[in-house]
Amino acid sequence: MAQQPQIKIPATYMRGGTSKGVFFRLQDLPERCQVPGEARDKLLMRVIGSPDPYGQQIDGMGGATSSTSKTVIVAKSEQPEHDVDYLFGQVAINKAFVDWSGNCGNLTAAVGAFAISGGLVDAERIPQNGICTVRIWQKNIGKTIIAHVPITEGQVQETGDFELDGVTFPAAEVVIEFMDPADGEGSMFPTGNVVDDLEVPGIGTFKATMINSGIPTIFVNAADIGYTGIELQKDLNADAEALARFETMRAYGALKMGLIADIAEAAARQHTPKIAFVAPATEYVSSSGKTVAASEIDCCVRALSMGKLHHAMMGTASVAIATAAAVPGTLVNLAAGGGEREAVTFGHPSGTLRVGAAAALVDGEWTATKAVMSRSARVLMEGWVRVPGDAF
Repeated sequence: MAQQPQIKIPATYMRGGTSKGVFFRLQDLPERCQVPGEARDKLLMRVIGSPDPYGQQIDGMGGATSSTSKTVIVAKSEQPEHDVDYLFGQVAINKAFVDWSGNCGNLTAAVGAFAISGGLVDAERIPQNGICTVRIWQKNIGKTIIAHVPITEGQVQETGDFELDGVTFPAAEVVIEFMDPADGEGSMFPTGNVVDDLEVPGIGTFKATMINSGIPTIFVNAADIGYTGIELQKDLNADAEALARFETMRAYGALKMGLIADIAEAAARQHTPKIAFVAPATEYVSSSGKTVAASEIDCCVRALSMGKLHHAMMGTASVAIATAAAVPGTLVNLAAGGGEREAVTFGHPSGTLRVGAAAALVDGEWTATKAVMSRSARVLMEGWVRVPGDAF
């Protein structure tokens, strides 16, 4: 039987924040993959190496973690006053689907640089030296993101001395502004409350803050579920029973937030919502061995992504954390000491992160106007990815 040869597709492998992914220009994809559908999903899964029952993604570009099983498609924007459209696909590792339900805040940091280098930003908007402001339309959630990308001699400046906990080497700082970051799937607090009782059959009832900002996120108190809030990946990711409990809690939270109509739908919506647990500021030793003093942070947060404890913090979840911290009475706000605030510094497994956010009560409903954080990005490899011609 004759086998179809491999085809090659222009692509760039980039780190953005504490994630990595394969970036494509929409125009470079095979024609039938330039539109949403089965062909596109199959192509991206094959590029990443999914579904892989071994859970390793050896035969693809994925790194077998939620932070490295990611794809991005960027195109000239169809939106007025925007430069590019950015579409994010979270590829499941051992299952055959791509989750398009949310954004990736970490890879957002690389979108501006990729767009500039890929000729998707008009030349007159790129300074010879200075900062290029890239106006990004995030298609997954229908929101505007502004990336401030450093430029040297007309080219993206990738090297620098900005350090980001969770990333080994320093790089140039990219400031990201998430405009009106409420997720776009209804009210910022979909239940109408800043704290709810989340009933999870067979597990218990927990206080929870459920928020749509950056990405839909469910926050619970670490102490209520038997944790301290200073856990590392090794403390949780080998505990299959604990991970199953978190997934059940996440599913019932998704149902209460109105993101799914039936509890069974959660299995096909792994990317959103996220589930996280919070605790007051506590000293701990990060995954790199560095001590994080309680005086350095406002609170501790641990978040799960695609069923596992994240090694640092998702960028979109960071927006959710900062927005929740800005609203008096949420579990994040209370863990951080309560009161009004415009920024929060939280401890995560790899270290600390400071994120600014502004929230206001408008006509009886909380709304977020902006969240700001610094990230970095770097091209790791560029050229072509190859996939069998019959893969999609």
